[in-house]
Amino acid sequence: MKVLAFDTSSKALSLAILEDKQVLAETTINIKKNHSITLMPAIDFLMASLDWTPKDLDRIVVAEGPGSYTGLRIAVATAKTLAHTLNIELVGMSSLLSLVPRQQGGFLVPLMDARRNNVYAGFYENAKPVMPEAHLSFAEVLEKVTDAEQVTFVGEVGPFVEQIQEQLPQASYQETLPNAENLALWAWDKKADSLHDFVPNYLKRVEAEENWLKNHSESGAPYIKRL
Repeated sequence: MKVLAFDTSSKALSLAILEDKQVLAETTINIKKNHSITLMPAIDFLMASLDWTPKDLDRIVVAEGPGSYTGLRIAVATAKTLAHTLNIELVGMSSLLSLVPRQQGGFLVPLMDARRNNVYAGFYENAKPVMPEAHLSFAEVLEKVTDAEQVTFVGEVGPFVEQIQEQLPQASYQETLPNAENLALWAWDKKADSLHDFVPNYLKRVEAEENWLKNHSESGAPYIKRL
């Protein structure tokens, strides 16, 4: 099976092309760029490097969220367009799982910085989810894992190192970037998603919707997005 995987859910852009679980080409760009401009040229470059055409692909794997609202919309729109045009499988995987090193076991908590000391967090024991992913304050994350004998925080851990050291001195941490190869391998045996129903997994409402609901909670009127 020939797979194209990509993740644009954060500042970093990660791409990988695999055949039969072997990575053939990959790239990661960890600078602030507009993914809508860089994603397709990066895909074209990797495909051309392998002398492949889009018709060679059997599956698209995409990071479905959580993460940047704009980044997720770009990734999902691109993935759905490619899968529909090529008539191939589309599989969505958690952006948080993209941060989890495949060779590392134990209790892992992947983090994405959601600003104001909030995070998107996952909770995995040997790559199996033990609690639902959620948008939480970092204090809530620490509370959820306070009784763990050993826990490793991965992903965007930089802003939270001091709190980890103060509250959980027994914990370890490792800064990791999104890894599209990991994403593809985690998804290898997963059933394809419904192309029609596939949407980003934001985990948190956009700020405009939250403000609207706050001001209209008593009216009972539905929130309607203008198209």
